Amino acid sequence: MIDILTSVFSILGLGFLLGLEHAFDVDHVVAVSSLVSEHKKMRKASLLGSFWGLGHTTTLLIAGLMVLILKVAISDKIALSLEFLVGVMIVVLGIMVLKGLFIEKKHIHRHTHNGIPHMHVHSHKHSDSHKHYHKSFLVGIIHGLAGSASLMLLVLSTIESIYLGIIFILIFGLGTILGMSVVAGMISFPFTFTAKNFSLWNKRIRYLTGVFSISFGIFLMIKIGYVEGLFIMFF
Repeated sequence: MIDILTSVFSILGLGFLLGLEHAFDVDHVVAVSSLVSEHKKMRKASLLGSFWGLGHTTTLLIAGLMVLILKVAISDKIALSLEFLVGVMIVVLGIMVLKGLFIEKKHIHRHTHNGIPHMHVHSHKHSDSHKHYHKSFLVGIIHGLAGSASLMLLVLSTIESIYLGIIFILIFGLGTILGMSVVAGMISFPFTFTAKNFSLWNKRIRYLTGVFSISFGIFLMIKIGYVEGLFIMFF
């Protein structure tokens, strides 16, 4: 009995550590960098990371139930296609960062009131924290789809119990949520610091983040499409 409990706790502990480690994957860090680049508070950035992890866990749980209960197999073609989708998403996130900088750019509008000229300086930026959280949750869902194949293979190869498998996924998800919250908070520091003290440097860092995100996304798409052979599977 003690040996069984030890094995169970070892498996669950492994799931939590894998979840923490999973949060530091390069594609996750790049995606989260784009998501937190506009924020001026580390607390909100960490919360965005938590929403990302929650979306990731939601997808893994659904995929896990399909694999563990219905014995649905995930083919290499589907797995690579979903990873390719992550590359596309990272490019889109980078474009959104650059678009945000453009929208944020201040404009001078001249007009008259009662024959007296006036000038107004403003930007067209609109802030909506709820939309940011929804976007982070959606990004996590897409990442969860891409990462489900390898995780499910690990679960099926080491766990026979369906209930233990589900608990494993939830523990893995908890580790990912915690890890992404920490990652997002750490990554947000240059953005939050420069936003309060050095606005020009803040814009430069965000611009570099957008460009790097687009470049990395394209690299990921090429790697999966050509090096790992996704395009060959379709043609």
